[in-house]
Amino acid sequence: MRSSFAILVALTALAAPAFAADAPKNITEAVANSARPETDVKRDADRKPAQLLAFAGVKPGDKVLDLMTGGGYFTRLFAGAVGPTGAVYSYQPAEFGKFAKEPMPANGSKPDPTRPNVTFVTTPISEFKAPDKVDLVWTSQNYHDLHTKLLPVDIAKFNKSVFDALKPGGTFIVLDHSAPAGTGLNDAETLHRIDEAAVRKEVEAAGFKYDGSSDVLRNKDDSRTIKVFDPAIRGKTDQFILKFKKP
Repeated sequence: MRSSFAILVALTALAAPAFAADAPKNITEAVANSARPETDVKRDADRKPAQLLAFAGVKPGDKVLDLMTGGGYFTRLFAGAVGPTGAVYSYQPAEFGKFAKEPMPANGSKPDPTRPNVTFVTTPISEFKAPDKVDLVWTSQNYHDLHTKLLPVDIAKFNKSVFDALKPGGTFIVLDHSAPAGTGLNDAETLHRIDEAAVRKEVEAAGFKYDGSSDVLRNKDDSRTIKVFDPAIRGKTDQFILKFKKP
């Protein structure tokens, strides 16, 4: 029979991916914050937030723009990681408003009183512009939407706007559902996947320098040929994470 100590060690090992002991203190504390919604915490095992924020290099005092925030999972983590001296801009395209269950917050408002360093920003996607120069622009599982009917946009112009939003030396992180190599943009509309090589080509064309990738969300068991919302793979798709720097 295993001792209680051995069981505790095993459970700690299982929890390790969410907290990443080697992540900076500001990040581990943001992930461990008891004020985070339970629904967010339940997603940590699949999303590995400590590793992701550490890869992005989020520091106290940073200004972060969370681009197409979804339900705000990463926005809330960024708010804790940058601390009271930092700022987070939660950007949602105005086009997403027609799908929202409730009206979007007003542009420039602070909709979360428990996170006063978060400012909500919305414009039509074609008019995207950061309210201030930022250290990090982050987009998670949404870049492919820029190649769908949902968000009609000139991708070259858009990526240049992201470039302009960043301070010199700033970081652009693109995390998305992986499509098979060589498929380019073919699966963006149908499967909500995109070929990472196509993303890299587009982003570098805006003046960014490629600065590496992370395999923390890779899943070799994902065939990458089914829609990301399919119950067989939802929440566990093979995902790439690319880091770009503004010179």
